[in-house]
Amino acid sequence: MASLHTESVGEGPTLVLAHGFTQTGRLWGRFGQSVGQGRRTVSVDLPGHGGSGDVEADLDAGGALLLEAGGTEPFDLLGYSLGARFALHAALSAPERVRRLVLISGTAGMEDETARAARRIRDEETAAALESEPDVDSFIASWLAAPMFATLRNDDAGTDERRRNTPTGLASSLRLAGAGTESPLWARLGELEMPVLVVAGATDPRYQALGQRLARGVVHGAFALVPGAGHAAHLEQPEVTAAIVASWLAATDATRD
Repeated sequence: MASLHTESVGEGPTLVLAHGFTQTGRLWGRFGQSVGQGRRTVSVDLPGHGGSGDVEADLDAGGALLLEAGGTEPFDLLGYSLGARFALHAALSAPERVRRLVLISGTAGMEDETARAARRIRDEETAAALESEPDVDSFIASWLAAPMFATLRNDDAGTDERRRNTPTGLASSLRLAGAGTESPLWARLGELEMPVLVVAGATDPRYQALGQRLARGVVHGAFALVPGAGHAAHLEQPEVTAAIVASWLAATDATRD
């Protein structure tokens, strides 16, 4: 399988960044700049996105590709939404490779099989509709109009960068790594012994509850709420979210030392 497209900046301990659906590795904005200070940040384009648009991978295979992007030494891994799904799979498959794990707006999967099946059907319908379009422009507009992004300002959404994606790539991502494809991992969270930070926006109650449950399920878990932010907390409140993550990274560095 082909490797993921990555872009690396800075020097220091490695932090791999895994973005959300319809994004690319170039959409971390002010959050990425702030949290990457003093670090080597590796921004990946996830399967079906950006420079990895031709890479087809489910959550297990994509998790393995994330581990490859991190290099040979243990590294810190941060994932948002879709990226959080890939990051969780990576950490569970090779916990010795992930030094610390940060999940923004993440979940360990839907436990109701009927709900998962319904989500897969919806994602297949969306994927088929996408493939009938010449580009992703109208889909990106409708995606960002969803209620979960109601508090995301247009200037922070990175719409032009999202348009670098292709209908085929996004359709592949939906079919192989959509929320309905993820078997519930709640019972396996205790396998994660590295420090784990789970972050959610204060105006995103669904992912607040999921995030709190995630943090409780791991051995060394912490939960943080970003005030004035919804699902895309790191884009809506980049400085605040970066300060939360950077402070936690510094604190867990001190603890591990």
